[in-house]
Amino acid sequence: MDERTFTLAEAKQLLPHLEERLLAVKQEKEVLVRSHGEVKRASAKAQMNGGSFAGPRYIRALERISDSVEAIQEMGVLVKDLDIGLCDFPYLYDGRVVYLCWKLGEPEIRYWHEIEDGYTGRQPIECLTEDA
Repeated sequence: MDERTFTLAEAKQLLPHLEERLLAVKQEKEVLVRSHGEVKRASAKAQMNGGSFAGPRYIRALERISDSVEAIQEMGVLVKDLDIGLCDFPYLYDGRVVYLCWKLGEPEIRYWHEIEDGYTGRQPIECLTEDA
């Protein structure tokens, strides 16, 4: 088992940082959506030396998204869905790794699931016991 595991308390402590990063991703994704049409038009004109002010803005947004995702992953958190801000925290339970599951907008970690089950298999956190 190479990935970091969390206690529930450790995972909860990361939520403010995680929320900040995911909100930043959401903002940058809005930049991508707003710029997409102009970037597409500029790309079509690229062979004719076409240009666009949206291009650099689009690239910066992609870089910022990448930086935020990388920072989240460096925390040991698994990003599952950027559109809804879904993240998992590996958690050692009964001798196996399961995931504590949190989604942007949820006030706290309330669910967990087996690795194979994913989001649709979420169960209430009350089923787990915290050892530390």
